[in-house]
Amino acid sequence: MSGHAPPDVVCVGESMVTFLPVRPGRLADVPAFTRAIGGAESNVACALAAAGHRVKWIGRVGRDGFGDHLVETIGAYGVDVRAVDRDPDRPTGVYFRTADDRATGAHEVAYYRAGSAASAMSPATVPHSSVADARILHLTGITAALSADCLALMRELTAPRPGRPLLSFDVNHRAGLWRHGGAGDVLLELARRADLVFVGADEAEVLWGVGSPRAIRALLAGPTVLVVKRGAEGAVVFERCAEPFPTPPLPEPGLRPGPRSSNAGRAGCADTRTSADTVTTVPAPRVDVTAPVGAGDAFAAGFLSATLRGLDTRTRLRHGHLMAAAALTVPADLATPPRRAHADRLAALDEAAWGTLHLGPGWTGDDQEVRTP
Repeated sequence: MSGHAPPDVVCVGESMVTFLPVRPGRLADVPAFTRAIGGAESNVACALAAAGHRVKWIGRVGRDGFGDHLVETIGAYGVDVRAVDRDPDRPTGVYFRTADDRATGAHEVAYYRAGSAASAMSPATVPHSSVADARILHLTGITAALSADCLALMRELTAPRPGRPLLSFDVNHRAGLWRHGGAGDVLLELARRADLVFVGADEAEVLWGVGSPRAIRALLAGPTVLVVKRGAEGAVVFERCAEPFPTPPLPEPGLRPGPRSSNAGRAGCADTRTSADTVTTVPAPRVDVTAPVGAGDAFAAGFLSATLRGLDTRTRLRHGHLMAAAALTVPADLATPPRRAHADRLAALDEAAWGTLHLGPGWTGDDQEVRTP
């Protein structure tokens, strides 16, 4: 991110150093690990910056080597990290995980984040003025679980106020962070304050006892756009035209603009004369999964990127699926996204071709063949 131009997106939250095993097996048996980075908000920031957007990440890390590594690595993606605080007294959070799929009982994650520098974020350390110039402010429910100060920060940033950036909120329920309870009420409160909400049908069932997309929409009636993720089945978007979304920027030199909604600058709504929802469903492509970690963050980044470009709703969902597929086909949290022109070609496929799309490791390279049956 060059110069001092206002950011397209500001992401606020914790990032950690991640240690990935060199082979499958229990943590007790793995002899060595490789170092990477992880954190929902920084994942989104890095993916958006890699996709060509101006992005700022605001977090808090220790004044230690791991903090240096995080700031340098995230900055190398092109993310503005000038607002990251360095805490002299608290450490940077780290975590270890196994190579096994998260959906299996064998998967293990060991977090060392209690008392981390990020847990000291508060309204005093992240004033609203530090996010006010963004077109989109992206937050997740993870931050709310880190400490009472972090929850106070989330309530401050999500409070309705004149001139607030479009507020994007990923529910991102992590049960292990809510050992003292309260997740359902807090995450519902925060989600209802947002303009754009991402939530998995599975986590909505755990949090609120509702799993169908329409039941979730009935519970979250306030946000202008609600994205319900259904794993391999795809995703459903409910949207209204009650609030304006960011006006898309001019196309980049040498790139043709993607398909626009009939309401450029709004969230793909078909008719501004009614507040009724339009509902769009897009299936996910078939993906050969290497590791599922980071896919939800990548989906959000793809959807937000397409939103910033003013693309239509179906195309926004397809870009979300494609960015998620990039993350699903690598072992770490972060993947190199496909080039914009490559993703645009795939997102523009007709329904039949999209339905036969099959993506495997390495598919993001322009020279890679995309398989169909």
